[in-house]
Amino acid sequence: MNTKANILLIILITIFTCSYCSCNSKEANTGQEVVADPDNMDQVVSSKIKASLQIASTKNGKVNDSLQFQFTEALNLFYSKQNYQPIWCSKEKWMPLADSIFNLMQQLPLEGLFPDDYQVNQIKQIQTAFKIDSTKKMDASIWSRAELLLTDGFIHIIKDLKRGRLEPDSLTLIKDTLLSADYYSNALNQVLKTNNLTEFIRTLQPVHKGYWELKNGIHSFLDSMDTRIYPYITYPYKKGNKTDSVAFIKSLQQRLYDNGTISFTEPMPDTAQLSMAIKNFQKKKGLKLDGKISTSLIKLMNSSDIEKFKRIAITLDKYKMLPEKMPERYIWVNLPGYYLWVIQSDTIALESKIICGKPETRTPLLHSLITDMVTYPTWTVPTSIISKQYLPKLKTNANYLTKIGLKIVNGKGEEVDPTTINWSKYTRGIPFSVMQGSGDNNALGVLKFNFNNPYAVYLHDTNQRYLFKNAFRALSHGCVRVQEWEKLAFFIARNDSLHTPHLRYNTDSIRSWIAAKEKHRIDVHNSIPLFIQYFTCEGQNGKIRFYDDIYGEDKIIRDKFFKEKHL
Repeated sequence: MNTKANILLIILITIFTCSYCSCNSKEANTGQEVVADPDNMDQVVSSKIKASLQIASTKNGKVNDSLQFQFTEALNLFYSKQNYQPIWCSKEKWMPLADSIFNLMQQLPLEGLFPDDYQVNQIKQIQTAFKIDSTKKMDASIWSRAELLLTDGFIHIIKDLKRGRLEPDSLTLIKDTLLSADYYSNALNQVLKTNNLTEFIRTLQPVHKGYWELKNGIHSFLDSMDTRIYPYITYPYKKGNKTDSVAFIKSLQQRLYDNGTISFTEPMPDTAQLSMAIKNFQKKKGLKLDGKISTSLIKLMNSSDIEKFKRIAITLDKYKMLPEKMPERYIWVNLPGYYLWVIQSDTIALESKIICGKPETRTPLLHSLITDMVTYPTWTVPTSIISKQYLPKLKTNANYLTKIGLKIVNGKGEEVDPTTINWSKYTRGIPFSVMQGSGDNNALGVLKFNFNNPYAVYLHDTNQRYLFKNAFRALSHGCVRVQEWEKLAFFIARNDSLHTPHLRYNTDSIRSWIAAKEKHRIDVHNSIPLFIQYFTCEGQNGKIRFYDDIYGEDKIIRDKFFKEKHL
């Protein structure tokens, strides 16, 4: 009986062992394998590549605990067409093109990319191992690993230079936001065929002039960059909450300590010590020495160089979401920069300051076409303004709107006496329109530019032109106020006259209608594309200029895609 049991046990162990070995044969085939003759290396590396990709295909790109690919489908397609032969190495040596790609990986910050995302560290480790111990060059498993890591990392670079890292949304203006495995395979073949990596990398990227001006400023930025990572200071803190206020002071103290403007992190500083440390910080930054905590001070502390680099990366990726070819002429509004440009043949033909929406009534980002202009327009007040600003005041004073030059209009277009309306029964809105007649005091000024959009916003003049002198100009309810509205109208008129015979208006017509204070709706026959964008930095003369993240849009993107990244 015992003999039969022992025989059965041996059979079970044998079956299990064979089964286990069979299941792991592919993974075993990726293990160490020394090749004594360099002439035989490529053949063995080829079999290793095939085995690794077979495993990766069944395990979401994972070969083992230390090797995982991000573009397995593209790798499989490309190497299957190459009969799994290595392309970057041969006979225990790197090919020249592999050296060029690795040099590119070392310089990825110049492309607005973070090297850690592209298998760079693992490739570095392999190169170091080869230098320290030349016998490792005889291991086919290391060469196959290096081969696939380099290809996987290079495909990732291609993807991020071509399409960026941001998720496509309703504002994305390019076609085919996702790149196929075929695209990557063809791209790799193109590099191998032309052997011109520099030109290939250039053709991947946007042709937009602003993109290249921003990239041209990265070198200078990196040269003087402080790569230290500082803790983010959350401000304002909750008033009256001791835990929150203590946490704020501690994070502020740590930031001042890191900057060398306070000499201790324990104990908590008293008011005088904190004020002196802030003055020291302000002195280093060339600021007014008031020793006070303010939003602008904390914003400056949070604006470290690594955070600025992330904004460069975000902005470069935003360019990749624009059309691959921009129109011959178009209007470009950059909200954080508070400016409007008319671009013609890649040159700024007209420039104007703008006023955009407040953070709580932000101007929407959009792409549209200028369809018409209106001289001496009337203004229909948006529902949001009525609900938030006017309705509470109407409940205490029915004549409030009359006093500020506005009138109530019903659905038939008839003016309604505000004293006949029971304002107390309305909470979120009213079944009337609120309008302001045309004139010099109209909130839209004397000219409005219309374009189709679901937000009821437009470009226009303003009756508060003095606000253009302000540095901070996020002041409107959502529309964009244009300082050089007359020049913009004349540009549109001239463009129309060039392309439309027998045009019924011209610049003289606009001048005379404005002088006579006449309301006219002017159809624009050759609609000019309009892009309202949000770019917090741009290149200027080899340097990079940064703008305030007025709506916190870049912070949201940074926290989602770049929070833990560093150089």
